[in-house]
Amino acid sequence: MTSGGLGRKPRIALMGEFSAGKSTLSNLLMGVRPLPEKVTATRLSPVWITFGDADPYRVDLHGNREPIEIAKLEEVPVEETRYVHLSIEADILEVCDLIDFPGISDPNMSSDVWERMLTEVDAVIWCTHANQAWRQSEAAVWETMPQAVKENSTLLITRYDKLTTERDRVRVFKRVARETRGMFGGTFPISLLMAIRAGEDQDLWDASGAGPFTEHLIDTIEKLTELTARSEVPLYNYADPADIPEPVVTPVIPRRVQRRTERPTALDEGQDHESERVVPARPMRRS
Repeated sequence: MTSGGLGRKPRIALMGEFSAGKSTLSNLLMGVRPLPEKVTATRLSPVWITFGDADPYRVDLHGNREPIEIAKLEEVPVEETRYVHLSIEADILEVCDLIDFPGISDPNMSSDVWERMLTEVDAVIWCTHANQAWRQSEAAVWETMPQAVKENSTLLITRYDKLTTERDRVRVFKRVARETRGMFGGTFPISLLMAIRAGEDQDLWDASGAGPFTEHLIDTIEKLTELTARSEVPLYNYADPADIPEPVVTPVIPRRVQRRTERPTALDEGQDHESERVVPARPMRRS
């Protein structure tokens, strides 16, 4: 994996604190669980996921590749690894790469593990837990992001169904919107498990918050596709989007993604967000 090439796919990072729902979000977006059941992302280096069926490998701090076994991901030396690369044949990966970051608040992991990968990012989907939404530690990390990344990023207030009253839901959303004004391209409350349960029920899908979010994500990917066609340098490296050079080749035509309508695998009510194993209701695909 290199830093890019003209016409490359956008790179979208999944970020947030531990147990904010990033694992469930990746299931929802890809339609498959990218990591083995027993493996959690809490003690992994960033995981760069692209379309295909290539064997997994890790890239060390010097750029060298080393083959790894997917069943032994937890044996990968975190402090000596820049990222782990996985290939999956998921529809959304035909139009963008996903980079799954470890939780930013892990006291047992140096922030260097994920900070060194920020320079590869074009946009972020940031998950914040509704019951502790937008903590000071999250705000401190986000403050360091360049504006070019912020305006193309999305904030998800996850586990929104855990707020039991309409008053609490309105209060949390208004506070988060106020405290993050101008910091994201869009903010959406969402229940990821409700979205997975929705199946072919469009009303439930929209009620979960997944409908508005995925429509926004489609638009974001199209916008990013146009931007990444202009330069091989990730947006993180630009202080202002106006600094992005004009196209030197014919821009890639954005490819729209949509939701499938197949009925999902039944959900085990006892599973939590970090151990989700089902195939999501509506993985995204290119039309």
